[in-house]
Amino acid sequence: MVVVVVSVTPVGVCRATLLGVTATGRRGQRRSLARQFLGWQLGIVVLLLVAVAGLALVQSNAAFQDTQGRRMLTLAEDVAATDAVRQALTSGRYGPLPVVAISARNVSGADQIVIVDADRVVRASPDPDLVGAPLAPAGSTPTSDVPTGAGLSGHSSIYYPDWRTVVAEVPVISDRSAVIGTVAAQVRAPSLLTGIAEAPAQTAALLAVALVLGVVGSLLLARRVRRQTLGLEPAEIVELVQRREAMLLGVKEGVVGLDAEHRITLLNPAARQLLELPEAEPGARVDSLGLDRRLCDVLTGRVDGEDQVVLRGTRVLVLNRMPVGVAGEPVGAVVTLRDRTELALLEHRLDTSRHLTDTLRAQAHEFTNRLHTIAGLTELGEYDEVRRFVAGLVTSSDAWRTDVTSRVRDAACAALLVAKASLAGERGVELQLTDDSALPSVPPDRDPVLSTDLVTVLGNLVDNALDAVTAAPAGPRWVRVELGTEREPGTGRDVVRVTVADSGPGVAAGLVETVFQRGFSTKATERGDGVPGRGLGLALARQVCLRRGGSLTVREGAGAVFTALLPVAGPAPGVVLDPPSEAVSDIRPGPAKDSVSSGGSA
Repeated sequence: MVVVVVSVTPVGVCRATLLGVTATGRRGQRRSLARQFLGWQLGIVVLLLVAVAGLALVQSNAAFQDTQGRRMLTLAEDVAATDAVRQALTSGRYGPLPVVAISARNVSGADQIVIVDADRVVRASPDPDLVGAPLAPAGSTPTSDVPTGAGLSGHSSIYYPDWRTVVAEVPVISDRSAVIGTVAAQVRAPSLLTGIAEAPAQTAALLAVALVLGVVGSLLLARRVRRQTLGLEPAEIVELVQRREAMLLGVKEGVVGLDAEHRITLLNPAARQLLELPEAEPGARVDSLGLDRRLCDVLTGRVDGEDQVVLRGTRVLVLNRMPVGVAGEPVGAVVTLRDRTELALLEHRLDTSRHLTDTLRAQAHEFTNRLHTIAGLTELGEYDEVRRFVAGLVTSSDAWRTDVTSRVRDAACAALLVAKASLAGERGVELQLTDDSALPSVPPDRDPVLSTDLVTVLGNLVDNALDAVTAAPAGPRWVRVELGTEREPGTGRDVVRVTVADSGPGVAAGLVETVFQRGFSTKATERGDGVPGRGLGLALARQVCLRRGGSLTVREGAGAVFTALLPVAGPAPGVVLDPPSEAVSDIRPGPAKDSVSSGGSA
């Protein structure tokens, strides 16, 4: 049975605990690492000794051939210049030759001295079987026991029948300068075992030092590797790497590893997808990936805090950054990413429902006040005043409702504007619809989500404007809405245009893009950057527009205007939306359209 205990502890503590359990459970395998290193190191030492011995053998053989070649050549010349050898070869009486050869061999230490006459017959040799035997024909392969007779040509020579044998041949010259024979002196190098046996102390000392160095080096190396691998065996390290890869591939959340220089060291597939970085490679700096400023600030730690919300493309991401340190020194950070797009949209829909509830509450409050007024006038007997009051209420409500429904044929958008008018009235703000507003209805089979997206964008922009106007210290309080359709140049697509202006303070210069990037964060107010109370409304509205291939922009300065463009899906270009046939003038007083300014915050 395996029991896994998961706890939130510092990275160093978790690692030490895990590795301690692993090392205890596999103590036998941990010792095998030292044995492996010892075996490999001893093998390397043996190979080095063999290589050194081979090199020494080659060098000693070269020195032997050079030294002994000159020595054997001198010895052969001395024997060839001996009067007894010359006289014996001249007279044909070869009796003294073996004595001279044996004497020279004993004095010089040569392996053998062979004397050949002018007829290529061996006259003196340590091998009795060769005496009186003719030499091999000229040009045949020489052996280490039989000379070649090359000296008969009148030239001295040194040759090497094999790598351990040196033979020197010198001609014997008579008094008449004729070649009467050849003297060959041969010596063989001692074998490797003989050389080792001749120097046992040095060889044993060399081998002992090499073995001691190899064993000590192996143990030290194994100890160092164990310390660096935290006591893990190679098989355990491979298993940990494989499990790590499997876990990273199986985690739904994105994981980004960064070093101290803000370079990527780890990027799992989920993070690549969420950050839209399919080509990013480990080692790339965060600032070079083309991410927006806020996302870079969160990844690099310039913006601190839990559950930081950022927008990436059409996604709402929640990031948490955890610094990582080893032995008290920071080595980087790990950032986890979660996709909160669906949850954010659901939360926004709930927020929209809350706004609708507030709108209904405002209407109920307005109706209650009116009913109280009617009841009071009835108790006072002012029946004519009651009739006039009721007639005025009916005329005002019917006029606004008729005006909206005649210009806005989308039922959801019309209902939203009617409801927002009551909310605006309760907050002391005048909601206006421009004279040229005309929004036709789009069949659901052509674009089934257009109505929902319009409500999301229009509701957020109106709420944003109402908040901005309500927060304004003084001045007129109005919000103007313009709805219409147009044909997009170049593509020929039908596009719904939503423009919302208000009499608020406007958007400061330099914050045109910032107002759409704040997400859930309300830290702008705390930092005092001039963007009070930014929420998720504008970010979601722009996200809806971008998802449809449209845009949401704002005009900076005092009196900014928010303009949203939502392309209509459906049939091929050429099908023109039919605008409402009826246009009723705006019944609510307010500034002219050309003087409308907008601003506010979400």
